[in-house]
Amino acid sequence: MRRYWLMKSEPGCFSYQDLLDSPDQTTCWDGVRNYQARNLMRDQIKIGDGVLFYHSNIKEPAIVGTAVVVKEGYPDHTALDPRNDHFDPKASEANPIWFMVDVKAVSPLEHEITRGFLKEHPRLCSMDVLKKGNRLSVQEVSPGHWQEILTLAGLKE
Repeated sequence: MRRYWLMKSEPGCFSYQDLLDSPDQTTCWDGVRNYQARNLMRDQIKIGDGVLFYHSNIKEPAIVGTAVVVKEGYPDHTALDPRNDHFDPKASEANPIWFMVDVKAVSPLEHEITRGFLKEHPRLCSMDVLKKGNRLSVQEVSPGHWQEILTLAGLKE
């Protein structure tokens, strides 16, 4: 069964436009350094799952596009590179610790769906991204929330 996810990225680090500009509009979702989000990528996110691309840590955080998972969880190579910002000296090829998935752009949203709008919308105000203290960079989205976002964005599944 297809599942749905919200993945956060700061647009100054990696934006939806960066995804669109990537070769084949595809990239690895690397650098996640939270065990709960890691477990989702390693164990639960599957090829074909839908992704809401969310710009975070900006004045008006928002869902800005959709993507699809094209490669399931595999070791995050950035953890092994001492020159990379995401380096983890405890990680090794034998004990990778951190995982990533590959995502491919599907569609930018013509109009961003802001965090403020989500809070006010009666069918979206219960999304995990809005829960106090939830800072996970990867989180599940219910099928109902996914469909409502697509409907608001004028997109088809």
